Amino acid sequence: MPEVPELAQEPARGLAGRVPFQVVEVTGPSMVPTLHHGDWLLVQYGAPVRPGDVVILRHPFQQDLLIVKRAAERRGGGWWVLADNTFAGGDSTDYGTVPEELVLARVRARYRPLGKDQRSALGLLGWAATALRPVSAARSVSRRLRAR
Repeated sequence: MPEVPELAQEPARGLAGRVPFQVVEVTGPSMVPTLHHGDWLLVQYGAPVRPGDVVILRHPFQQDLLIVKRAAERRGGGWWVLADNTFAGGDSTDYGTVPEELVLARVRARYRPLGKDQRSALGLLGWAATALRPVSAARSVSRRLRAR
């Protein structure tokens, strides 16, 4: 089996092993409606982050816990991150700016597994149309930032 090639330059933000891409599972409701519990994400470690991107980061107070949030804006050496579900909490409104080195990866795509309620022909068509989708920075976070 061929060895996975190392990246030419390891990013300062860290890498999961030596592989720049990884698949992770979403748990919890903080990113609804963009992401749901049980969704699978293709993440890219060391990718540049822009405002609006969905990112994987280490929780600032419990660094063995990886969380998924939306990078809203740069603030003083780090990122202000928000949950898409304003009622779920657990974002920068609770713990402030997240240091740059704790932001590990950028989410590139989302796969939504087939659910039990999608067994009908119509449900199956709906699932097929939305099961695999890129996760973009198209969702604006500016309304939420102005409201605070």
